[in-house]
Amino acid sequence: MPPTVPLRRALSALLAALLPLLAAVFLTAPPAAARTDAPAAVPTAQLTEVTGFGDNPSNLQMYVYVPSGVTAHPAIVVAVHWCGGSASAMYSGTEWAQLADQYGFVVVYPSVTRAGKCFDVSSPQALRHGGGSDPVGIRSMVDWATRTYSADTGKVFVTGISSGAMMTNVLLGDYPDVFAAGAAFSGVPFGCFATTDGSEWNSTCSGGNLTHTAKEWGDLVRAAYPGYTGPRPRMQLWHGTEDDVLRYPNFGEAIKQWTDVLGVSQTPAATDSPQSGWTRTRYGSTGDRAPVEAISLQGVGHNLYTYGMGARALHFFGLDSGGTVPPPPAGPCRVTVTTNAWSTGLTASVTITNTGTAAVTGWKLGFTLPSGQTITGGWNATYSPSSGAVTATNVSYNGTIAPNASVSIGYQATHTGNSAAPTAYTLNGTACTVS
Repeated sequence: MPPTVPLRRALSALLAALLPLLAAVFLTAPPAAARTDAPAAVPTAQLTEVTGFGDNPSNLQMYVYVPSGVTAHPAIVVAVHWCGGSASAMYSGTEWAQLADQYGFVVVYPSVTRAGKCFDVSSPQALRHGGGSDPVGIRSMVDWATRTYSADTGKVFVTGISSGAMMTNVLLGDYPDVFAAGAAFSGVPFGCFATTDGSEWNSTCSGGNLTHTAKEWGDLVRAAYPGYTGPRPRMQLWHGTEDDVLRYPNFGEAIKQWTDVLGVSQTPAATDSPQSGWTRTRYGSTGDRAPVEAISLQGVGHNLYTYGMGARALHFFGLDSGGTVPPPPAGPCRVTVTTNAWSTGLTASVTITNTGTAAVTGWKLGFTLPSGQTITGGWNATYSPSSGAVTATNVSYNGTIAPNASVSIGYQATHTGNSAAPTAYTLNGTACTVS
């Protein structure tokens, strides 16, 4: 039987009451990131904005990533973005969140709100312990995170790219009592960018034209926190030889600075090539936790950060339980090589295939020749240097490799007994599959 009039009216009233609730459930879009002012409300396994975290003179934003498997008394890693970047870009563009999931530490992502989106690494306030500006805000973020998660204050680390790398240098100088180590990707020494006119940019420094003695560089760091006599944080430095934004000489100046600050020799204790085109030098000791570790990337520009480098920084920090560093995944390229050798010489034919979906325009192929091999000539590319970590650069007629297309190059070399082909190759800094 159809419902009676009173019953129909009752059902209509009930439906009218439920409609706003149904709309709230099904039509409201979820927020991109949660916000909280109270430590207890911070969720895990998502990027979360935190407000009211403490003294913040330059109005930075703070975001935090806490893995669902966060350890008791976790380590803290501060991950600092590049000019024009943001916390969310650093979160999505690097593997620090995935590493946190694997090893249980907390990641703090500072984010600039000023128009240029660059961190202040130049003002007198920024270059002094407790002086003000961005470093004070980031220090407040660290204090908030260590309180909230009962973190291990002896395991606080910082890493950054470009502007974030410069901030990494600044934070290690301003707060040696807070940070255990840092990893700077394409940065400049502490104090190199200093200005007194309010400018955020120092062309002399960025151009690689500011040089000091090791002691002079070290004195800049020591002056940031007068009277401090405690331990100093270790430093890992990364730089590409073709950096056209923060020129490569800054790499050598930073090595001078941090070896002096840490009181170790400027002569490397160990030199090796962990990947084709890379030269790694360690100062003060030969192990994975050397006081200073510096990685130079032959033929690579300013935007050098690729997936896998975070794992190497994590290893330097000592947060991967002493495990081995995984190799970076192969990029969208494949290299096939054949050699023809005789008593003291050889020829090598190399085919580079673009297995990606976008054209490669302007390429550099990096590889390391076995010991005793020296290139004496080549074709379809220019080769430099002639031994060790070599970079083959395109010539005018083969600079673009379309998707699924190939380029063939080759060289002739002498050898002293080892005529093998290189075992690893990088295309514009990214590892290739070798077949």
